[in-house]
Amino acid sequence: MSSVAQEALAPSIDLGVIRWIGFKTIVIREYGRIIRIWGQTIVPSAVTATLYFVIFGSLIGRRVGAMGGFDYMQYIAPGLIMMAVITNSYANVVSSFFGAKFGKHLEEMLVSPLPSWVIVSGYVAGGVLRGLLVGSSVTIVSLLFTHLHVQHALVIVAAVLLTSVTFSLGGFLNALFAKNFDQVNWIPTFVLTPLTYFGGVFYSVTLLPGWAQTLSYVNPILHMVNAFRYGFLGVSDVNVWVAFTLMIAAALALFVTAVMLMDRGSGIRE
Repeated sequence: MSSVAQEALAPSIDLGVIRWIGFKTIVIREYGRIIRIWGQTIVPSAVTATLYFVIFGSLIGRRVGAMGGFDYMQYIAPGLIMMAVITNSYANVVSSFFGAKFGKHLEEMLVSPLPSWVIVSGYVAGGVLRGLLVGSSVTIVSLLFTHLHVQHALVIVAAVLLTSVTFSLGGFLNALFAKNFDQVNWIPTFVLTPLTYFGGVFYSVTLLPGWAQTLSYVNPILHMVNAFRYGFLGVSDVNVWVAFTLMIAAALALFVTAVMLMDRGSGIRE
């Protein structure tokens, strides 16, 4: 049989379909992992949020009074939801991707016909999925303690998605360079947690002295939390458009960096 005939009989390969199957497979695996260990992925944030509402919202909130023109418990609710989204989006990707490196099954994806951007997108989608699931559970807990009136639905959706994508990518980069499990925990413990607590979750930056306010505006989480709060309450300590500009720029920069590092094999081929 001639080569022309063989080429005619050979089925054509649609790279788009292959990439979609690869992306979908990663997301389905991530979803299965989240649901399989739901006691570690979803429940802890709901329990933690309940404790925050009982201790900070109910007990301390009575002494604090109104914040930003709203009941204190109502004011901190969007911040607690966003805090859960941030920590879980980051944690899901850093643990899952590092687990793939540690378990030596990352090589299977590297030798597959999947480009780096598809692999990165798959893990990021898994992080976003967990962030949304946990954020939804914390939202349900919040509704047990206070009322949340949606002022700008599109702002809420855009803020939570951009924030989740940004920190999922951050978790991917952390996992890419981590050599052991201790290095997986360094960034969340010494960087992410302090930035979150100083990100306006429990207070308005207008209460701080001038120098502290200026320093707070450097914290990207402050902009994310306030953009999300604006969607619910219609108030924000920062310019919402500036906040979205920062989130979009951060997400794009981190995505490009992650893909470039994957293409070079940084952290996975040493």
